[in-house]
Formats: sequence, structure tokens, C-alpha cells
Amino acid sequence: MTVFLNGDYLPLTEAKVPVMDRGFLFGDGVYEVIPVYSRRPFRIDEHLARLQKSLDGIRLANPHTVEEWRAIVARVIGSGASDDQSVYLQVTRGPMAVRNHAFPKTVTPTVFVMTEPLVTPPAEQRAAGVAAVSAADFRWLRCDLKATSLLANCLLRQMAVDAGCVETVLFRDGFLTEGAASNIFVVRGGRLLAPPKNHLMLPGITYDVVLELAKAHSLPHEVRDITAAEVAEADELWMSSSTKEVLPIVRLDDRPVGRGAAGGKPGPLFADMYAWYQDFKTRVMRAG
Repeated sequence: MTVFLNGDYLPLTEAKVPVMDRGFLFGDGVYEVIPVYSRRPFRIDEHLARLQKSLDGIRLANPHTVEEWRAIVARVIGSGASDDQSVYLQVTRGPMAVRNHAFPKTVTPTVFVMTEPLVTPPAEQRAAGVAAVSAADFRWLRCDLKATSLLANCLLRQMAVDAGCVETVLFRDGFLTEGAASNIFVVRGGRLLAPPKNHLMLPGITYDVVLELAKAHSLPHEVRDITAAEVAEADELWMSSSTKEVLPIVRLDDRPVGRGAAGGKPGPLFADMYAWYQDFKTRVMRAG
């Protein structure tokens, strides 16, 4: 695998970062994950715009122009063995001479880009749905920044793993925020509900696509605060992310999502959304 590190393209095994890098010592950096279909990066402009917002949020100048980022990503994609890939890019504030919480006066960012095969949920998992647990959202108050300091997310995600589940659905002060590594959607009474973008959740690129598809196909939808009670009484729950795309949650805290015979199964609106999403991928990302 060929990766990009600070201007060089080299094998992953040869990529080295100084131990005094602030990304290593403090998690002082930001990142992006860009899905690639048929060697075409998915919504790269939107991903790079979110990267810029994250860099602005941590007061770090972007080390590359949009055109330079595009060229780097294209070359890394070209080195990958798979047509469908997941590109990871990371920018840290770089190394410092002495460990100090304060920013160094001279900053030389560390830029790293690599690619891996894109692995989306298998058909059988999608058909059966997945289980999740819920937890209090104890992360920091700038979840809108895609920062590399993800210890809280890791702890929350591990709660799901320990329970044999796929995701942890997070609540802050009685309201839904997102998942430990995904955005969460709620279906109630034939209407799709999404939490609003704010500092308590990451503004997902797939989240945007889901809402765009809902609008395009006249699915009633609303972006607003969603209470824990509304989630508990949901007809359907979905999670979305760059790698999971859209996936139905059919059990939450070991209770079926939905009511009656339809409970505990992927719902009809999920089936519609999944079909719309795949059609969108085919038309936009794989055509030509």
C-alpha cells in the first residue's frame, strides 16, 4: 500500500511520525474519511469543506489547497488495489521540541493519507438489521469538529461491542445527538426525523445525502430536536456513515424497535431509502 506522508509517497511500513508529534501526544489534529466508488471519491468537495471547518475550529492553517488535496487523494486512490476504497486523511499540528499544551510558535503540520478497501455492511446484516445500546453522551462540546482525539467515542463504541451490538446511540440532556461513530435517524408515523446540526454532533456527509433523497422522493421529513422518548417509541431507527451507508437498527437496549409484528425488523421506509441510496450511487458515482 502506498501512502502520502508530508509530501512523500511511500509504503505504509516505511511511514514514520516523530513521537513528539502533537497528534501522538495530545490528539491535536483532525481527519476525514472519504468513501470511494469505482475509484471516484464520494463528495470530495464536501469532505474537504468539512476538513477546512475542522481545521478552522482547532486554529490550524490548511497545509494544502483544494486542488492539492484532490491530487493527493487521486494518487493514493490510484495506488489502491480495490475499485471501492475508504480514504483516510489526517492533519496534526505536527512535532514540537518540548511537550507543552500551548501551541508551538512555529507549526509544521503532519499530513497523512492512506486508503483501505471499502467494506460496506453485508446483505444479510442489512436484511436482518442490527442491535444497538444507548448511553449518555459524555463527549466534549465541539463534536462538530472531526478531531482525532476520539477516546470518548472509543469508550462509547466499546460499550456496544461488549454488548454484542453494532452501535451506541447517544443522548445528552434527554435529547438524541448521534451514534458513537454514526448519525442516527428516527422514523415515526411515516415521517423521517433527524437531529439538527450543531456543536453536539458531527455534520455527516451521508446524513446530508439521506435528507436530500428524502426531499427528492417526497418522504416527509423534519430536522429538529428529538427526545429520548421519541426514540424509544420509534417505528424505525437508522444509522448512517461513510462506510455503513444506511443501516437499520432493529433492537435498542435489547428491546425491539417498532410495534407489534413489525417490531424488530427493518422497516419499509428503510427499504425505500436504501434503494434510493444505491440508485444514487449508481447514477452519480458509477456511471460512465
